[in-house]
Amino acid sequence: TVQPNIYHFFADATITPPSDAKPKELNKCNQLELKGLESIAPLVRSVEETPEPIATEVCGTIPTWIRGSLLRNGPGKFEFGNQHYNHWFDGMAMLHQFKIEDGKVTYRSRFLQSDAYKKNSERNRIMVSEFGTVAMPDPCKNFFLRFLSRFEMIEATDNASVSFVKYKGDCFVSTETNYMYRVDPESLETQNKVDWTKFIAVNMATAHPHTEPDGTTYNMGNSYGRKGALYNIIKVPPMKNNPEETLEGAKVLCSIVPADKARPSYYHSFAMSENYVVFIEQSIKMDLLKIVTAKLRGKGISEGIYWDPKQDTVFHLVDKHTGQTSSVKFHTKALSVFHQINAYEEDGFLMLDMCCSDNGEAINTYVIQNLRKSGEALDQAYNNMYRAFPRRFVLPLNVTNDTPTGVNLNTRPASSATSFKTAIDKVVCQFEDLHGEDLYEYGGLEFPQINYSKFNTRPYRYFYGCGFRHLVGDSLLKIDLEGKKVKVWYQKGLFPSEPVFVPSPDAVEEDDGVILSVVVTPTEDKSTFLLVLNAKTWEELGRAEVPVNIPYGFHGTFNPTA
Repeated sequence: TVQPNIYHFFADATITPPSDAKPKELNKCNQLELKGLESIAPLVRSVEETPEPIATEVCGTIPTWIRGSLLRNGPGKFEFGNQHYNHWFDGMAMLHQFKIEDGKVTYRSRFLQSDAYKKNSERNRIMVSEFGTVAMPDPCKNFFLRFLSRFEMIEATDNASVSFVKYKGDCFVSTETNYMYRVDPESLETQNKVDWTKFIAVNMATAHPHTEPDGTTYNMGNSYGRKGALYNIIKVPPMKNNPEETLEGAKVLCSIVPADKARPSYYHSFAMSENYVVFIEQSIKMDLLKIVTAKLRGKGISEGIYWDPKQDTVFHLVDKHTGQTSSVKFHTKALSVFHQINAYEEDGFLMLDMCCSDNGEAINTYVIQNLRKSGEALDQAYNNMYRAFPRRFVLPLNVTNDTPTGVNLNTRPASSATSFKTAIDKVVCQFEDLHGEDLYEYGGLEFPQINYSKFNTRPYRYFYGCGFRHLVGDSLLKIDLEGKKVKVWYQKGLFPSEPVFVPSPDAVEEDDGVILSVVVTPTEDKSTFLLVLNAKTWEELGRAEVPVNIPYGFHGTFNPTA
C-alpha cells in the first residue's frame, strides 16, 4: 500500500524526477534515450468489474466542495477464450466512476454492454473486429461459409472505449465509429445505442466534441461515397424537445474535400475558437482500399493507416456561424496530432495550440505485444517512438490578395511562430514551442487539459497533461505559458491518468481548483488511487485508495452533482 500522507511532488522545473531509467543521450528521434524502463504489462491486463460502489480509504484531505463524479473510460478486457486482441485500442470498454462527496470517495466500474461485448461473451471468442484485430471466421461454419465470410466488409464496432461525452445534457460513451451509447452516469448502466448515420450523412464521429457555453456541440466525422471521402463539420443543438431525444436536429455544417479522396487523413480530434472550427488535415493517412479489404486479407483496419512524411499538414478554418470554409489554407510540415490544447482569436490572429509529434507511427507502437515487453525490448519500443510536445501556430485571419508575400505575417510581440504567404490561398506556418528545454526530461506532454468551462476558445495561461517517460504517462505536468515554466508531480513506479481540472466554486484565478487523476501501478496488486492535487501549488491534497486493479485508460470527465 502507498504510504499515507507522504506527498511526492516537484514544484521546481529544474528538479529531475528520480528514476532508474536515466536519460543518456539524444537518439535518432532527437529525444532523450532511456534505459531500464520497468514493465507495465499488468496495466494492460483484463480485470473484473465492480458494479456496486465500494468505499475507499482517504489519505490526506479531499476538499468537501468537490461534489460529483470523475468518470473514466478505457479498455478493461483484452481477450475472450484463447483469442487475444492485438492493439491497446481494441480492449472492451470499461467505465469507471469515482464519486466524491463530503470529502469521501466511492468507486464502481462496469463493462459497457455493447453488442460487441455481448456477442464476444456469449461465444467466448472474438466475434467483432476492432481497430487492430480482425474477427476470424466462425469455426462452427462449414468451409464454404467460412470462405465467403472473408469477403464481407468489416462491420463498425460499437465498443465505445475512448471517452465520456455530453450531447444535450445527456452522458454518452464514444469511440471513433458511427456508434455511441447513452449511459447513466450514476449507475454506469448501459442505456441505448445511438447511430450517427440515422441522423446525418456521416459514417463516423470523433470522441472529442467541443461544447459552447450554451450547450451547442460541434464534432467532426467522415463520410464515404462513390466519389471518395469527405470531412464533415457537425453541429448538434443544445436542447432536447423530449426526454428520449439523442441527436435529433444535428446537421452537417460544411464538408471539406480531402487532398486525396482515396487516402484521407486520420484524425482523433479537432480545434475550436470563438468563431472557427479548425480541422487539421495531418500526415497520418487512411488507405481506404486496404481498409475495405482488411477482412479479406485477415488484417485489422489499423493496417490501412500509415504515416506519409512527404505530405504537408494543412489547417482548414470553417466559420461556425456561416459554415463557410476559408479559401486560405495554412500549411506546415508533416506532423502527427492527437489532441489540441486550446485555440483562441486575438488581434486578428488565431492561436492554435496542440500536442504534436514529428512522426506519426506511434499509433502502431501501441500494440499489446509492445506494452507487455520488458527489458531491452521495452526500452527499444519506447526509444523508437517520437514523443509529443506542446506547440503553437499563429494563423493570420485577414489574408487578402493584397497581403504581401515574403513577409512574416505574425506581428505578435514575443512570439517566435512564423506565417508567410506564398500564394493567393496559401500561408506556410512554423510553430513556436510552448515549453522550455526541461520538458525533454519528462518525455514531452500528452493528454492535455485546461480550465475548459472558463477558458476554452479564450486567451489562457495554464494547461495540464501527462509526462511520458514511458509508453504511458508517468508524471503529471502543469505548464505556465508566462515563462513556459513546468511543475511536476512524479513518484517512481506510479502511472497517472489524464489530469482533469475541477474549478473551485469561488474561483477567481484560472488555476483556482484541483486536478483529479487516477494513478495505477504495475508493481503492487490492488493499489490504485484517485489523486487530488491543488491545481495552483501542484501539491498533493489527498488520495483515495481503491482495493482493485484498473488498467491504464484513455479519457475522462468530471460530472458535477446537480
